[in-house]
Amino acid sequence: MRPTRTTVLLTAGLVTLLGVPAVAAAENPTDLHVNNQSGSNCSDTGAGTQAVPYCTISAAARAVLPGQTVRIKAGWTYDEAVTIDRSGAPGKPISFVAEEGWDGQQADLGKLLTVRGASHVLLGSLFTRGGVQISGSTDVGMDRIRAARGRLDGVVVDGASKDVRIGRSNLVGVRIEGGSQGTVLSRNLITGSAQPGVTAVDAPGTVVTNNTVHGYCATGVSVGGASTGSGLFNNVIVTEARSSYCKTDEPRNAILVEQSATAGTVVDYNLVTGVSSAPVQVPYRWAGTTYPDPAAFHAATGQGGHDILTAGQAGVGPVEGSPTVDSADPTAPGVLPSDIKRNPTGDDPSVPNTGKNGGYLDRGAYETHDGLSQTWMNIDKTWAPAGTKVEVQAVSDSRWPTAMSYHVDFGDGTAPVVTQQGTGAHGLATHAYSKPGDYVIKVTAVNGAGQKATTQQTTKVTPAGPLTAAFSATPFLPAPNDTTTRVPPLTMSFDPSASATPWPVERTEVDFGDGVQRSFPGLAIGKYTYSRPGDYTATVTVVDVKGTRSTTTRPVHVEYAKGGYTAVTPFRLKDTRVNGGTLQGGSPTSIGMPIPFNASGSASGGMSAAVINVTLTGVTQDAYLNVSSAYDDRPTTSNINARAGATVSNTVTVPVSEVGQVWFYLNAGRADVIVDFVGYYQPNAGEKFSPVAPARLADTRTPGAGGAVAGGTTRTVKVAGVGGIPADAKAVAVNLTSTEATQNSYVVAYPDPAKRPEPASNLNPEPGKAKSNQAIVPVGPDGTITLYNHAGSAHLIVDAVGYYGKSGKALYTPVVPKRLADTRTTGKLAAGATTTVSGVPAGAVGAVLNLTATESTGAGFLTAHAFGSARPEASSLQTLPGLTISNHVTTPVADGRISVYNSQWGGPNHVIADLLGYFTQG
Repeated sequence: MRPTRTTVLLTAGLVTLLGVPAVAAAENPTDLHVNNQSGSNCSDTGAGTQAVPYCTISAAARAVLPGQTVRIKAGWTYDEAVTIDRSGAPGKPISFVAEEGWDGQQADLGKLLTVRGASHVLLGSLFTRGGVQISGSTDVGMDRIRAARGRLDGVVVDGASKDVRIGRSNLVGVRIEGGSQGTVLSRNLITGSAQPGVTAVDAPGTVVTNNTVHGYCATGVSVGGASTGSGLFNNVIVTEARSSYCKTDEPRNAILVEQSATAGTVVDYNLVTGVSSAPVQVPYRWAGTTYPDPAAFHAATGQGGHDILTAGQAGVGPVEGSPTVDSADPTAPGVLPSDIKRNPTGDDPSVPNTGKNGGYLDRGAYETHDGLSQTWMNIDKTWAPAGTKVEVQAVSDSRWPTAMSYHVDFGDGTAPVVTQQGTGAHGLATHAYSKPGDYVIKVTAVNGAGQKATTQQTTKVTPAGPLTAAFSATPFLPAPNDTTTRVPPLTMSFDPSASATPWPVERTEVDFGDGVQRSFPGLAIGKYTYSRPGDYTATVTVVDVKGTRSTTTRPVHVEYAKGGYTAVTPFRLKDTRVNGGTLQGGSPTSIGMPIPFNASGSASGGMSAAVINVTLTGVTQDAYLNVSSAYDDRPTTSNINARAGATVSNTVTVPVSEVGQVWFYLNAGRADVIVDFVGYYQPNAGEKFSPVAPARLADTRTPGAGGAVAGGTTRTVKVAGVGGIPADAKAVAVNLTSTEATQNSYVVAYPDPAKRPEPASNLNPEPGKAKSNQAIVPVGPDGTITLYNHAGSAHLIVDAVGYYGKSGKALYTPVVPKRLADTRTTGKLAAGATTTVSGVPAGAVGAVLNLTATESTGAGFLTAHAFGSARPEASSLQTLPGLTISNHVTTPVADGRISVYNSQWGGPNHVIADLLGYFTQG
């Protein structure tokens, strides 16, 4: 059994070096600050506050009072010679320390640092390129110092200084002289240059303990003059090879003690070594006599009885198997509780404790430790019902696992379980929770030196009882204003987390009620996109790790979510005249909408419905076009009706499919199709809509309106701030009408007169025909839109039907197109008569219809408006004798009803109204 740890003795002075006992807050003066970095607002004439620090260390040295700490901002070099000649008081030293930006960072001094005639001074985390001189001073502590001074000694202690302590520092040469007393060097890395690594001349009571000293051109440690009563303990002393840098070529001694210094001086527990190319020639010189090894040295002088001599440095130091490990004297004066890297004293269990009294301190500046930095745990049951025994296995990265203990706090208020790893593969702790909850288990790994590493993990304790499945089904919508993530419409989230699950769930099986089944891991939320809205019966089965199954069933209602509108400058998605794909009767053709990863671009991944302008041309025989999100499960409605040879356009608002497609179905013949994208609806994004009673904004036939729009010219129309459209509207919904055209042409409506989209079109004027099409147009400069006529001349009429913007009130809900009215089953609508269309969902304030007039007997128009409201002086669709005409219509709704008026001079018409979607307050 390994002996218990021997008490480490510390001198009172070294306690001061490591930290001064706290002084009552009322007695502790405010810290001073030094910061010469750019932007620090420093001033040497100020008070050295953190807000206005000193620029130089010297300024702080002139002002510091007992008990104050001067905090020096590390980073830039302080290129100044600093003299400290002010003193602290017992228990209230003056301190100069780096304000570290990272662990171990030091403040850089470019010139000599002098402590002269001062007492009770502490220096910490400083790098002095000009060295340190302590002269005529008392009770001075240095910790974590780097000091160099070319070929001169980096640290000089002289002028009868007393009680100077230097620890855990990196020094190029130390010289102690001039009657200085009680100087202690401990846990330093000291490199000799042209002089010995450590020189003590006329310095009684000098203590050199636990240092690693490299003697380069001279002796490692030299004690001479009247340096009686000194001590060299626990050091690793390396004699280096000769080089051209060295001025002399005499043999290097590791330890040299002159006759005048031998009285009361003790040497023991040191390790002397050389380099492989130059083994130690003369390890010891004592009172003028040299000794080749510790045995001869001890036999002649009684010194060095526990010293070790090795031929080279291989295997020496803080490495496994080193003779320095656990072999020092822990009772030696000047021993520190941590090494040069601030690692605590560690007991390597694989090495016998050969130090004095069975101690396990290492020799030299470095302490071998187990490398503990991380710990891990494995919980055998991270999910179990209350009352079940839970087992925690704990391990760490310690190289000395047999010395490890683990404190396992199960997080329920019970006392931590302490377990030893010993010779096992891990530490083991068990516990049974008494009540359900989520508990955080925390493991603290503790090594023999008291160092710790922690980790934690959550475990779930469930109520005891049977497995019982439960789930919720809710719409899964795009995040607010997210245009990059693809979230198809009709996507539902199936969440089984409400299930009672005493044991971990292996998987969740879902039958969505439309013939599709899927399995998800654990209790993961499953997402599924339906192809059509409707009512479904979903079945969820939860299967736990024990193989137990539980099933539940519930109805799921699936519908399109309401959304706001985003208008874009129109751009062309498809023109089969240019890039092929002519529509063939009876064969559906898909066109991708601009969602991420589609070739057509990326407007938004969350769009639920697209607004497109569709033009049929080159029609080979009378036909109709249906536009929908489905390949084969198409609604029994149409969007465009065309005669052979005609060019017909209509705006279409259509839901997009799961993969962002829209399907075009021509019932007969062949036709080319042109598709322009003008905007989209998306949940949690876009602008709200408000319908207005149709209002005429422009009619070029009226006197003073500028007359017909000539080919190749534009006409600007004021749309915001007029006709019930607010000035801050972002987009307007208008019905465009052309009449008295002189030749076939196309009309484009767009926001910026300087940026006409090309190719794009909204309306196709023809001679002898009045034609209408609805357009949703972003508002341009000064609240206007611009109309461009391509060829010939034509009169243009603009009727406003609604707007989108901040003051909008309603959101749009798409539907599978649904026929609300068809007078072919009830009789024609007479000229001058009005019919009522009902069936718009309750609460709707507006509706989007595909309105069709067929079997017309004369040229006229239809006007749609809210039921019960006054008929506006505007039109929604132009009728032509013998033709079937459709138009996309947005209209206000009252009490779920819409009124459709047939003009007096158009003759009787059949009227068909198909609902595409509706607006509700949102």
